[in-house]
Amino acid sequence: MPKATMLRNVALFAGLSDQALEDLASSLGRRTFAKGMVIFHKGSSGQTMYIIESGKVRIFTLSESGQEVTLNIYGPGEVFGEFSLLDGQPRSAGAVAQEKTVALTLHRDHFFQQLEANPSMARSIIEVLTTRLRFTTEHAESLAFLDVYGRVAMRLLDLAGRYGTGEDGTELDLHLTQAELATWVAATRESVNKVLGAFRDQGLIAVEGHKITILDLEGLERRIIY
Repeated sequence: MPKATMLRNVALFAGLSDQALEDLASSLGRRTFAKGMVIFHKGSSGQTMYIIESGKVRIFTLSESGQEVTLNIYGPGEVFGEFSLLDGQPRSAGAVAQEKTVALTLHRDHFFQQLEANPSMARSIIEVLTTRLRFTTEHAESLAFLDVYGRVAMRLLDLAGRYGTGEDGTELDLHLTQAELATWVAATRESVNKVLGAFRDQGLIAVEGHKITILDLEGLERRIIY
């Protein structure tokens, strides 16, 4: 897919003219990351933003004890690494390719050149950052007020809404292990395994390897009780 066409599907650049998109596309690089490859670490220097063309990227951080915590997963058409691009500070989290991933790269200098030439981009930036903040707030609330069943149900529904496939969008094949899901919902792998087993026995989901199919959306929603 031509880079300019790809950019038109990215919320951050949706308001740009065709010529502006072509100009921006000419400054983009392209990188391919193998599954499991760390794209950057927390605390590393960040001068580049990434725009996912294909694949999935998991954003994570590490506690002082070295325990990994999943913060989010991004897919095609989404951006990551934008915080360091905007403020010039070290990376606030790490990023790893969840599967083979192709990403367009935008350097900080080129980004600000486009922002100066197209001030309307500022509105899109605010919208993207606001969406990230709302997600973080919602996630913090779920960790504070939901039990592990509610937290797992909420993440499965969120992932289905964003990346679900199949005719009804309820099939999830994100190469997300139970251990990785556990770091996202502040639980142990054993607890997540127990929850998934309970959901399966109740007819809410079907599990086949790393693939999860949601069979009863309303039933899963009922497990989210604040």
